[in-house]
Amino acid sequence: MFVIIGVLVVIGSVVGGYTMHHGNLHVLFQPTELLIIGGAAVGAFIISSPGKILGMVLKNVLKVLSAKNTSKNEFLEVLGVLNAVFSKMRKEGLIAIEGDIENPAESPIFSKYPSLLKNHHALNYLCDNLKVIISTNVTPHELDDVMEIEMEAYHHEAMIPAHSVAKIADGLPALGIVAAVLGVVITMGKVNEPPEILGASIGAALVGTFLGVLLSYGFVGPVGTNLEHIAEEDMITFKVIKIALVSFVGGAAPQIAVEYARRVIPSSAKPDFTELEESLRT
Repeated sequence: MFVIIGVLVVIGSVVGGYTMHHGNLHVLFQPTELLIIGGAAVGAFIISSPGKILGMVLKNVLKVLSAKNTSKNEFLEVLGVLNAVFSKMRKEGLIAIEGDIENPAESPIFSKYPSLLKNHHALNYLCDNLKVIISTNVTPHELDDVMEIEMEAYHHEAMIPAHSVAKIADGLPALGIVAAVLGVVITMGKVNEPPEILGASIGAALVGTFLGVLLSYGFVGPVGTNLEHIAEEDMITFKVIKIALVSFVGGAAPQIAVEYARRVIPSSAKPDFTELEESLRT
């Protein structure tokens, strides 16, 4: 929703300011300039990106329109499932959760927390590291290192779409210059035409530079920044899981380990101590 509002603000501000200066909107409508700039940008992106990257970028760009911040209730679900798993491990032994982590969708514990089940990356991260805990005598330090390495690998992959879109944005002003130069070349073939025709042709050529810069800094660049924020937002859940697991392996009681994990949640979505306590009790 906010992305659409932002697009409308950019267009409204640019077009509104232009018309307030008595500009002719018809001059800005140059579909051939858009074809040159947009087509060249798409072609350059295809040249520079393997097939896997193309799919990742297309999939993640669509997230910009529907992405939302992780809510307090979703974090409470993560903390709740951690507490439930730790409590079962403490009461019944480590091996008691084997069935839960092998098939979380059928688990009586995980099935109570639907938002976590939908977050496949975080769910796999949790289950894989719980398997390490119950199958090996891993120390807290070793577990912290392993989980940090996995987080870095996921974060690197999650940032690829943002970096790819940012590179496209960086190239758009130069492609706008390409379109402008082609327009000047066409204009040079009209030197015998009247001044009004030459002026219109030069104006159309300059629109290429305008479109390249506007597309870069007004639309494509902000989309890349938005994707970067989405990737960073996703990593918070991973940090919550890591802190809780390392604390529990280090000997902390289930509720204490969960409390440590609560501390890394951003203040905008962090449940307070009482809210967490009531959530775990119910």
